[in-house]
Amino acid sequence: MSLFKKNKKEENSLTPEAKTYNHRLLILKVGFLLFFIVAAARLVQIQILERNKYEKIARQQYEATVPLPASRGNIFDRNGNVLVSNSTFASFTADPTIAGDDAKFIAEQFSRITGKPEQEYLNKLNSDKRFVYVERHVRPDLAEQIPLKQMDGVLKVNETTRLYHYDELCGQVVGVTNAENIGVSGLEYFFEKILRGKDGYVVMQKDGLGRRRPSVDYPREEPVNGNSLTLTIDLNYQSLAEEELKKGIERTQAEAGLVVMLRPHTGEVLAMANYPTVNPNKVINADALKNRIISDMFEPGSVFKIVTATAALQNKLVTLNQQFYAENGKYQVKLAGNKFRVISDTHPHGVISFEEAMAVSSNIVMAKVSDKIGPEKLYTQARNFGFGMPTGIELPGEISGDVKKPVDWSGTTLNTMAYGYEVGVTPLQIVAAYGALANNGVLMRPYIIQKEVDAMGKEVRVGEPQMIRRVMSEETAELLKKMFTSVVEHGTGSIVKIPGVAIAGKTGTSRKHVNGKYEEGSYNASFVGFFPVEKPEIVCLVIIEKPKAGGYTGAVASAPIFKGIAERIINNNGLISKTTIAHNRSSATSKQTALMMPDVCNSELDIAEERIEKLGLKYKVVGSGEIVRAQFPDAGKKIEQGDIIQFIMNENVSQNSANENVGANIGVGIPNVCGMSLRRAINKLTNEKFDIAVVGSGVVMRQFPEAGIAANRGSKITLLCEPKQLTTAQLY
Repeated sequence: MSLFKKNKKEENSLTPEAKTYNHRLLILKVGFLLFFIVAAARLVQIQILERNKYEKIARQQYEATVPLPASRGNIFDRNGNVLVSNSTFASFTADPTIAGDDAKFIAEQFSRITGKPEQEYLNKLNSDKRFVYVERHVRPDLAEQIPLKQMDGVLKVNETTRLYHYDELCGQVVGVTNAENIGVSGLEYFFEKILRGKDGYVVMQKDGLGRRRPSVDYPREEPVNGNSLTLTIDLNYQSLAEEELKKGIERTQAEAGLVVMLRPHTGEVLAMANYPTVNPNKVINADALKNRIISDMFEPGSVFKIVTATAALQNKLVTLNQQFYAENGKYQVKLAGNKFRVISDTHPHGVISFEEAMAVSSNIVMAKVSDKIGPEKLYTQARNFGFGMPTGIELPGEISGDVKKPVDWSGTTLNTMAYGYEVGVTPLQIVAAYGALANNGVLMRPYIIQKEVDAMGKEVRVGEPQMIRRVMSEETAELLKKMFTSVVEHGTGSIVKIPGVAIAGKTGTSRKHVNGKYEEGSYNASFVGFFPVEKPEIVCLVIIEKPKAGGYTGAVASAPIFKGIAERIINNNGLISKTTIAHNRSSATSKQTALMMPDVCNSELDIAEERIEKLGLKYKVVGSGEIVRAQFPDAGKKIEQGDIIQFIMNENVSQNSANENVGANIGVGIPNVCGMSLRRAINKLTNEKFDIAVVGSGVVMRQFPEAGIAANRGSKITLLCEPKQLTTAQLY
């Protein structure tokens, strides 16, 4: 207590200046204390509570994630011919936040190489995005001129574009991709997700010298290449169908035409030919991409008489020998309100049998038979055949057609539908219906995918025949086969007769609707048939639109095309060698033959290019230099037209290690990475300060230069990769 009193006393004894000093000192101490408390709290917030946030911001200053595009799956015909594959081009990406002050230099260099305005590149580089494409799909010779090492923040990546090996052949079926390599039509569009695969990525890190390299601290996500499709399409049949269709178009001076072929007992589509054709390798308009076999509807005319005949025979309303009066070519039908409609035949006939009526294509007899059938039975039979509903084929744009319910019929519908008017169908529906007849009355679902295979070669699914329904009895089918054989033997389809082969078929002619009304002198001419009748293997439909020369009926415009196709198939027993298939390139026909890969290693690039071009092959240059150091495939390997040869160049690597083993950066033995996963190989080579080029994906099968060769640090190592399953140990 005395001490307290003493301190108090001392305090009271202080001068006013001392008291002020002590007060300020106390405030200062409290201020410092509060500052350290706030600072400590902020540090806790940054280092603990918001650690991830600030780590991410920091990493963005020296890291960038670059996508690794997956390679789209290939498309093959049923015999293994490559219809669609990929061609690799160089693309250049940039991180505008890193490019910074170098943007003008980068823009100048790309403008110099490509000829595009410098401002176009500046606009891309003046962005707050972390990733932009500076230029895409650059030719190899131009890509090598880009001074990449002088461009901070710019990275070269390989991108694939689609290569359609047969140009126009099967163009509307396979479809096309856009500039982003995304399917926009045909199979490319319908199977986009399957074909596209899954893109990967690589994290690039800026080293002390400002170079961009794959980060070893983070996993590289390899792309998963898309699945491949094998079609039911037979390129042999597709080729001859397109050739015969084109000849028919030229002969008739028609505006357009189509051919579709399938196997009746399975539903496999063997050919889908459209004219005008389309070349997916070139710039095209959207209308040209339409596959009119499934996307267009037309009034079928007399080929629809299969429905009328089936309904009549299946319900036992008529017999083949039953006689009808064909009215000598003119039949006046009474309508409501004392109105009449005249039904005409092309040629006048008197009394003829039902079988003869089909052979001569009498509309009058079919109209009379429809009165016996009635609306409900005729409508039901049409629906049983699949008219008025999509077939379900795996192609985009299929329509259902138009078959109205009897309640919506006009006073003329029953009679006119009997011979193919007042009803809308697609070509695929017609050929499927005749396929049902050829298949003894069983309708099969048309399909075009034989199998789907993943990037590792494993079958994901297999297309199988699928029965839809029985549309007639076997007894009725036999009667109808007899009727349609008569059409060819001594009726309107006699032009398609081939000695020694029984063919059943039907001609058809219908007026074309233009702007809601029938256009004078405008017709669709068709012929559909199957052979051999005893055991049908092929059912084929030919339609010619607006023929202008030589006649407009199915008998003279379309039937000769059918015959040309049938003769070529029959004369070759349905088999044409894969190595002799017509390959249409720039309106020239060439032959696909098996070739042996020549040896171009250690050749000058110009010489290697010339040798490959003489073989009609495409090539890709990997790396830079004047001498081909390696090739893929190897010399002596079997190759085919459509294969892409890879020339591997590398001037940064010494082939004579004994003379170059001098200096700090020389004499480094290249590690062996063969058999490693691509990720593991990249990490290993990156740690050794090598630059890396990759051909293919999956497992490293070969490397160039080979392991053990002395090389400068920073030299480019090319890795040749193929898909292969590895064990966990091999992966890491």
